[in-house]
Amino acid sequence: MSSIKLIFSYINKYKFRFYIALAAVLLSSLISMINPYLSGKLVDEVIMKNKVNILIPILGIMIATTIIKAVIRYTYQMTFEKVSQNVIFELRQNMYNKLQELDLDYYNKTRTGDIMARMTGDTDAIRHFVAWVIYNIFENLTIFIFALITMFMINAKFTLLMFALTPLVAYCAYKMTIDSNPIFFSIREQFSKLNTVVQENISGNRVVKAFAKEDYEISKFEERNKGYMDANMALADVTQKYMPMLNALSNMFTIVMILVGGILVINNKLTIGELVMFNGLIWAINNPMNMVGWLINDAQRFIAAARKIRILINEETKIKNPIDGIKPDRLKGEIEFRNVNFEYDYEPVLKNVSFHVKPGQTVAIFGQTGAGKSTIINLIERFYDVSSGQILIDGIDIKKYNLQALRKNISISMQDVFLFSNTIEENISYGVSEVDSNRVNWAAEMADANNFINKLSESYETVVGERGVGLSGGQKQRITLARSIIKDPSILILDDTTSALDVETETMIQKNLNLIYKDKTSFIIAHRISSIKNSDLILVLDEGEIIESGTHEELLNKKGHYYETYKAQYGDYLKAENEENREVG
Repeated sequence: MSSIKLIFSYINKYKFRFYIALAAVLLSSLISMINPYLSGKLVDEVIMKNKVNILIPILGIMIATTIIKAVIRYTYQMTFEKVSQNVIFELRQNMYNKLQELDLDYYNKTRTGDIMARMTGDTDAIRHFVAWVIYNIFENLTIFIFALITMFMINAKFTLLMFALTPLVAYCAYKMTIDSNPIFFSIREQFSKLNTVVQENISGNRVVKAFAKEDYEISKFEERNKGYMDANMALADVTQKYMPMLNALSNMFTIVMILVGGILVINNKLTIGELVMFNGLIWAINNPMNMVGWLINDAQRFIAAARKIRILINEETKIKNPIDGIKPDRLKGEIEFRNVNFEYDYEPVLKNVSFHVKPGQTVAIFGQTGAGKSTIINLIERFYDVSSGQILIDGIDIKKYNLQALRKNISISMQDVFLFSNTIEENISYGVSEVDSNRVNWAAEMADANNFINKLSESYETVVGERGVGLSGGQKQRITLARSIIKDPSILILDDTTSALDVETETMIQKNLNLIYKDKTSFIIAHRISSIKNSDLILVLDEGEIIESGTHEELLNKKGHYYETYKAQYGDYLKAENEENREVG
């Protein structure tokens, strides 16, 4: 029932058209009883009693009825289709809005293929249910009831004999529903797994080719494809088990009608015209019986799809946006971590992290892979919330800020470079509301991207492939850096942004950034000491803890972890310098 409530919460917006269409279905079902009844009258009155004068009126009514019914059917079918398109448009929009609202933790734990299946196959199952299944269930049910009433009015005993098989039909339909229900959920699950394999393979096609794993990927796809096929075959087995019985039982009505009806006519307990009426109404019994299986399948498919969609819509984000959150026009950039601890899936990532950054300072976060560097950045952006402790920006708890207002004041150039399948200009200007070509060019120059962009076939109008395919790693990094620069934030975060650049290019970019952001708070994550040695504060992380902090000179004087890393990176240079000093001495 939850699935029905979900869909009708959207249908209710169009309830006038929807219920008018249902009334039209009811009228069409009622009209369907006219021609079989008139056919019987034609036999009894015109043929048997030779009342030729009523032939033309009866035929006229039958023709008019056929035309009217066709117009009504066309009208309500189109109405249901339009309502279904509106419903699915709003549902899909709400699902997409929900996806934008959900935090990173949801995406970390949910397969992309599952999300895609909900946005495509599951929504189409909903559309099919609203556009076709609902009115077919109502139409077949009303036709069946009207036919039953009409038959009882003609001959009650004959009708009761004909419907002796109905309990068997109902039992088969019930068993088919019970047996097929779990299979539809399995089909949706296998479909999402199949989607995931395809999506991952397309996104990671370079890795597949680089490691010559095409055969492995084909084998993996074949396994998922077979799983999807097996689930569908399981449904086919259930269908094959019950559909022949349902069809056979529905066809038995015709046999019963001919056999019993013939006996009643011979014994003068039923006229030939009444038998013709029953024969004309037999489709109104057979058709609903034949449709039961197919409608059950479609209804089960809808329930499985709606359940998946309902799970997404009801998903709660862990990062709550405060209702009356503070919306600063411009942050100063003062940041303080107070005894911050962070756990991910009960695994400690940060332990008692504390530091204070003044506005305009440059902070470097240094440490081995997995030390927790990117986690600090994610907490500043509030992609995650601290497990304990407090983060303050401009003296205010970060949780009190409106999320969008907070993030508009922060610009991040991520370690995981991502470019949209769009022009370079639109990728650079992604974070600003209006595109200014001069400012785009300026940002590209500051990121040392202008030269290589101008050499491309269409310069800034060049369309890059998905995720920036067609550009080198360094080129993609510079475009994402330009995207961060153009935003003019209060807080700039560079998450290992220059790792793919040579030292000379990195040095030039650092000089540009020092000029641009001398009055802004900057965070730099890097593995090269050359990228961070001029920072106002360097935080050295190891296994989630700050083990050292200070300026470059202060950390060298401590002769600790930073000093050892410095020696490892500048070993040859230091050795040569010491030898030169000894010679001079």
